[in-house]
Amino acid sequence: MPVRYTSDDEDSSRWNGFPFRSGDIVVSTRSKSGTTWVQMICALLIFQNRQFPQPLAVLSPWLDRTTQPLDTVISRLESQKQRRVIKTHAPLDGIPIDKRATYIVVGRHPLDMAVSLYHQGDNIDRQRLRELTGQPEPATPRRPRPDLHSWLLRWIDRDTPPAECLDDLPGVIWHIRDAWARRSAGNVLLVHYDDLLNDLDGQMRHLAARLDITIPRTLWADLVDAATFDSMRGRHAELIPNSNGILKDSRAFFRRGSSGAGAETLTAEELAHYYKRVESLAPADVLQWLNRTTSIPRL
Repeated sequence: MPVRYTSDDEDSSRWNGFPFRSGDIVVSTRSKSGTTWVQMICALLIFQNRQFPQPLAVLSPWLDRTTQPLDTVISRLESQKQRRVIKTHAPLDGIPIDKRATYIVVGRHPLDMAVSLYHQGDNIDRQRLRELTGQPEPATPRRPRPDLHSWLLRWIDRDTPPAECLDDLPGVIWHIRDAWARRSAGNVLLVHYDDLLNDLDGQMRHLAARLDITIPRTLWADLVDAATFDSMRGRHAELIPNSNGILKDSRAFFRRGSSGAGAETLTAEELAHYYKRVESLAPADVLQWLNRTTSIPRL
């Protein structure tokens, strides 16, 4: 049985009994690791047009999110005639693995992911989220958030088990570590955020090949342009998952779109501490693949 991962607005058990179809694509990522980017790329490859018949979040729903009835989400997916792209923030051990589907797991340097997550936290309307998920009002007011630097240092040292909080460092590492162990399977593909940044054209060609999708040469440049960060930011209202008004400002979803923010926030000693910390969480080959945006400081 898959592991059940839950949060205030997620429940991976919603995948239980999911009616897969041949050609389904599952995009599995940690928060703020390039989820929408890879969903966008997959949709561009499938439709071969930068304009979609519906908003991206409707075409490629976040199945584990509890803000919409599961029956509604499944019904919309079953009505689609083209290849389907389904989003999850659960690791692969939390969802069914079906041989008819392709699973794309996206990794990003954990420090950069964490900085983006911190800023995303300020953009969430907590009251609206409680309304949609039926959560009670907190008994005491939320304490003010610490500044980014203090928060990031605490995040590095938190030792929460993945089943309790996937967005803490052990959960972030576990998501990739689990996928890494499955990478020899023909239907599991790992993609790194920095590879998309550095060679979007090449990565899109690689994904098209792995998904067995042929793109006419005359369309290729336009599709790659549509997948750039600037193009996506300009279409934020069509692309981000905010139909229920959980985000205060949809434009802020695409905040920076580059790497290195984590290293910029920490001193050399603090960065070295991070690298020492993750040595206990994953094998060296996993960490070498994941931690690629900053060099390990030598103190």
